[in-house]
Amino acid sequence: MKLWERYYTPTSIDEALTLLAQYDGAARIVAGGTDLLVEMRDGHHDPYPALVDVTTIRELCSIDATEEAVLLGAGVTHTQIVKSEVLAARATCLVESCGVVGGPQVRNVGTLGGNVAHALPAGDGTTSLVALDAEVDIIKDGKAQRVPILDMFLGPGQSLIDSRRDLLVRFHFKLVAAREGSAFKRIMRPQGVALPVLGCAVWVRLDESGENYQDARICLAPVGPVPQRASAVEQAIIGHPTNESTVEQAIEAALTAIQLRTSKYRATADYRREMIAVLLRRSLPLAANRARSGKAVPEGIGI
Repeated sequence: MKLWERYYTPTSIDEALTLLAQYDGAARIVAGGTDLLVEMRDGHHDPYPALVDVTTIRELCSIDATEEAVLLGAGVTHTQIVKSEVLAARATCLVESCGVVGGPQVRNVGTLGGNVAHALPAGDGTTSLVALDAEVDIIKDGKAQRVPILDMFLGPGQSLIDSRRDLLVRFHFKLVAAREGSAFKRIMRPQGVALPVLGCAVWVRLDESGENYQDARICLAPVGPVPQRASAVEQAIIGHPTNESTVEQAIEAALTAIQLRTSKYRATADYRREMIAVLLRRSLPLAANRARSGKAVPEGIGI
């Protein structure tokens, strides 16, 4: 079965956009293809006149870090992220989330940009990008702009960008500084692929004493049609000690504020509520310990 007519490998953003414009919405951006090609093979898309492969554009496939922040190309693979020393030390939750995506073959070709462009609320990488307060550089309707990560999601599988006309270029976020730390944990259901039941990404900042949460960003997913911050959980820990009592407060806040539904592909609502407690008990103390020590070694990375 023929899935496309022509396959292009542009070497610049301008060339990729020119190709998309040339086909006037009939072509399609492809990166690792771990979602798109499976969907095409299963007949969910008519054959495309052209695919435009953006993994040959250097700007989209590089990790460029300064002392304070990082620019992460949308075509960077999960394996590249896992192997990055600066991300492992200072964006640890992202490394931990990308390290459990699929198997080694999927991580070797699958990209973080594809994870976001596909706009699925359960994306592991997306969950950590929310906790890191990432922004996204996109070219939409011919105009370059930077938007908050949460603005990229309009609904399940519905992205802000049209992959037949627009381009996701890179992610921008601050690296953790002194007294800051992050962590990612998830519960997954092996079902041919590693299907997330629930994931939790946490970023925290401690006060000068190192004993209290000064600020926090938490994302639990999937808990709705689009990724979202767990603001009630964040408020439950800010200003409170980094102890078990505060974690239990966070769990209570999460169970009160977050409405979960039963999913035949993931788990029952009751089971997922239980897993919220498990994930917060694992991730919050881990992020706090990393913030306190200034050291982080990613856990649970696939090999």
